[in-house]
Amino acid sequence: MKLEEEKNKDAIKMAWATLEAKVRKNKLGGGKDRLKKLEEKGKLSARKRINLLVDNPDEVLEIGVLAAENMYSEYGGCPSAGVVVVIGKVAGKSCVIVANDATVKAGAWFPMTAKKNLRAQEIAMQNRIPIIYLVDSAGIFLPLQDQIFADKEDFGRIFRNNARMSSMGIVQIAAIMGSCVAGGAYLPIMSDESIIVEKTGSIFLAGSYLVKAAIGEDIDNETLGGADTHSGISGVTDYKVKDDEAALNKIRSLVDKIGYRPKAGFKRSEPQLPSAPLDEIYGCLPKVRNQPYDTYKLLEHLVDANSMDEYKKEYGQTLITSYAKIDGWSVGIVANQRKIVKSKTGEMQFGGVIYGDAADKATRFIANCNQRNIPLLFLQDVTGFMVGSKAEHGGIIKDGAKMVNAVANSVVPKFTVVVGNSFGAGNYAMCGRSFDPRFMVAWPTAKIAVMGGVQASNVLLQIEKATSKKGDKKVQAQKEEDLKKEIQSRYEEKTEILYAASQLWVDAVIDPVETRKWISTGIEAADESPAEEKFNMGVLQV
Repeated sequence: MKLEEEKNKDAIKMAWATLEAKVRKNKLGGGKDRLKKLEEKGKLSARKRINLLVDNPDEVLEIGVLAAENMYSEYGGCPSAGVVVVIGKVAGKSCVIVANDATVKAGAWFPMTAKKNLRAQEIAMQNRIPIIYLVDSAGIFLPLQDQIFADKEDFGRIFRNNARMSSMGIVQIAAIMGSCVAGGAYLPIMSDESIIVEKTGSIFLAGSYLVKAAIGEDIDNETLGGADTHSGISGVTDYKVKDDEAALNKIRSLVDKIGYRPKAGFKRSEPQLPSAPLDEIYGCLPKVRNQPYDTYKLLEHLVDANSMDEYKKEYGQTLITSYAKIDGWSVGIVANQRKIVKSKTGEMQFGGVIYGDAADKATRFIANCNQRNIPLLFLQDVTGFMVGSKAEHGGIIKDGAKMVNAVANSVVPKFTVVVGNSFGAGNYAMCGRSFDPRFMVAWPTAKIAVMGGVQASNVLLQIEKATSKKGDKKVQAQKEEDLKKEIQSRYEEKTEILYAASQLWVDAVIDPVETRKWISTGIEAADESPAEEKFNMGVLQV
C-alpha cells in the first residue's frame, strides 16, 4: 500500500511540476527583455506593482495565470491574457487587484483579457470587496476587435460593471500608471477615485496622431492628456503622484480609511491542523484515474482535526455530506465518494456516480446549510448521474433536478474544487462554473468534459461507422482502431485541465496543498457580503 501511495504521489507531483513550469513562464509576461525595457522607462512591472501594494505577497491568490494559454499564437501569444488578477490584502482589507501587463502587446486587450477582467469584477461584486485597477494599456487589440467590442460579455460590459459597482457601494480605485487610451479611458474615470503618475501616465479618448488625422490639430500626448493636464485643467483625475511607488502608497492610504460594513457572519473558531499531514495528500488519488479510492482519506488531509459531523452517513453513500471546519471556518462539504459502496438495500453502487438517494441527501443538506448560514464546499470527482432502466424508473431525473435546484438557488457562498473528473450533468449538480461558485479551482489531476475520452470516442466512432455504411463503405478493423485512437486523442486534449484553465473555466490550477488556503481566503472575502436574498428553491417535483 505504501508503494502504491508513493507512485500516486509521484504522478500528481509530476503533473503539477509540468503546469508550474508554465505558470513560472507566464509570470515573466512578455519576457525578461521587455521587463528590462519597462524598468528603463522608470516603470515597474505589473507583478512588482502588486507586490508593493499588498500587505504580504506570499498570501495573495492569483486568478487565471494560465488564461489564454496556447491561444493567439498567430500574434505571438498573450501570456496570462495580458493582465494580472489577484486577491490579496491591502491595509488589512481583502481586495481584488487588476494590473495590465505592459510587456504583453503594450497591455492591449485581447478577447480573453476582457473575459479575465470581467471575472475580476464578478469576484468583487459577489463578495462586495474593493477592486483596484493598475492601468497601463494601449487599448483594444485592433486585429481582434470584432471578438471583443460589441457583444454582451465584451469590453463594454466592464464599464457597465463600473457603474453597477458604484451603485452597490463597492469601492473602486484606479491608478493610471501608463497609457490609457480610447474606450479604456472610461475604466479609471468611472472608478470612485483615480490617481495619475507624472510623465508616464496619460489618458485620452484619442491620441495625438488620431487628433491630427481627425481635426488637424498638432499636439503632443503629454499636453493632450498627461498628469498636469488632467490634475490641473480638466479635473479628470483626483491625485497626481511622481512615480509608481507613490501611486501605490496613495492607494494603500485610501484603502486604509475605508469604514467597516456589516459582515455575513460566517462562524470561525480557532484554526486546527488536519488529522493527517497536508503534504501527504498527494497519495490519496490513484495514478490510474479510473481506479476507486476512499474520499474520506482525502478529507482527513483537508478539514480541521475532529471537526466532521457527517449528515446521513449510511444513506446515499456515493456522496459524502458533512459539516466540518477548514482553517477554523465552518463549512458544509458535498464530496463525491469514489470507492464502490453497498447500499442498505444490498445494491452495489459505483464511486463517482450520483444515484437518486445521494441526490436526495445532498438536496436536504444544501438546504440545511442555507438555513444555518454555512458556506458550501463541493469536492468534485464525478462521472455523472446513474443511467439505465432501474435508475430511470426510480426517478433519477427528478432527484437530480432537485439537487441542481438546491445548488442553483443556494444563497450562501459556494466553493468548488475539482480533484478529478467533472463530467456531464455531474459538473452542474456539483456546482460547476455555471452555478456561480465564488472560487472554482482544480488540481492538476482534474478533467472537465461532457463525458470521458473513452466513452466519447466510442460514441463518435459509432456515428462515424453509421455514416460510412450509408456510403457503402466498409470500416476495416485496423482502420476502426486507428480512427478510435485519433478521435480519443483529439477529444482528450480538450478535457485536460490546462485547456480548462486557458478558457477560464476554472480560476486556477493549484497545488493540492494550497487547497485549504484557497477555501479559507475565499470564505474570509465572502464574509464581507451578507446575503440579500432568502433561500427559496421554488417548485420541486417530490
